[in-house]
Amino acid sequence: MKRTTEAVYALGLSAMLVAGGCLSVAPALAQPAPPAPASPAVPVSAAPVVRQDVPILLRGLGSVQAFNAVQIRPRVDGTLTQVPVAEGQEVKQGDLLAVIDPRPYQATLDAASAKKAQDEALLSSAMADLARYTALTKQEVASRQKLEEVVALAKQLRAAIVGDGAQIEAAQLNLSFCYITAPFDGRVGLRLVDPGNQVRSAEATAIMTVAQLRPISVTFALAQDTLPAIADAMAAGKLPVVASSSDDKIELDRGTLLTVDNAIDATTGTIKLKATFPNPKNRLWPGQFVNVRMLIGTDRNALTVPSAAVQHGPGNLYVYAIKPDATVTRQTVTLMRDDGKLSVLGGGVEPGQQVVIDGQSRLQDGSHVAINDTTKTASSQARPGS
Repeated sequence: MKRTTEAVYALGLSAMLVAGGCLSVAPALAQPAPPAPASPAVPVSAAPVVRQDVPILLRGLGSVQAFNAVQIRPRVDGTLTQVPVAEGQEVKQGDLLAVIDPRPYQATLDAASAKKAQDEALLSSAMADLARYTALTKQEVASRQKLEEVVALAKQLRAAIVGDGAQIEAAQLNLSFCYITAPFDGRVGLRLVDPGNQVRSAEATAIMTVAQLRPISVTFALAQDTLPAIADAMAAGKLPVVASSSDDKIELDRGTLLTVDNAIDATTGTIKLKATFPNPKNRLWPGQFVNVRMLIGTDRNALTVPSAAVQHGPGNLYVYAIKPDATVTRQTVTLMRDDGKLSVLGGGVEPGQQVVIDGQSRLQDGSHVAINDTTKTASSQARPGS
């Protein structure tokens, strides 16, 4: 009887232990798994999609040229006696630039003038003889042969006087070449020949150079495909052109397009253009390289984003648009134009949407983003109507 009671007690204790174990395990099996840690937000810069009027600009690299430039070379031989202008001096048309010793050419002019006076005196005597011999011939006192000789002498002297006049003009011209004057308003360059040197008309070395800087010219090249748009814009009026420094940070001057070259360069597929600038402060200088922007029209109410927002995908272009829940979605866009700073889109986004302009390399569809505070401030200021 005692053994039976112990057996029943042991059996009950085992059942309680099993039941307790089941009770202790059950809550552990029913507990849910902990949530996966959320991915950190990707820091990005953003800007809004804006509708605005966008100028249609054609950009190119230009080279500054003097509107007029001349090398002052001697046209007669002689000693350079004077250079009455300083290097870098501004001169007006007709100002004296250099003097070559005029004395030999003045002597030549005087000799030619004297020769003409002598021939005129001989002609006067010959005309008197012609009158006498004409009368004597009519009276048959003088022979006709003598009259013909006098007539021939008079003609010869008349021709000599014409030749004397040409000699005088040539001497006067050579004498004028001794005084070199400015052909236009401009600036004198560095002097290449000093006074006292012997100069010759056949020498290649110039005495100095003179360049016209106001106005001044800039030549630049654009792709041949832009020529139809340029021609249409020129038909509507003069096209404004802006010249900037090589880093595009400083605007140097504003001018207008003067002309388009009469042929396309077949080796480069570009067309050369020439613009003129008033250059009142001499900020443009011959030989200088500048960036050129030419306005040929305006896109009205265009859909725009910063150029940095547009990304190149396999076969398409896209932007990362930021949704209200701070996630991004990849949206395909159509690019109409891009000037390097602003992209004009044909569709794919809506005005007011925020698009990522920096940090795209770490994004994919659905990525969480954190917009930089500076970008938020700039975006709110750039929003249309603000």
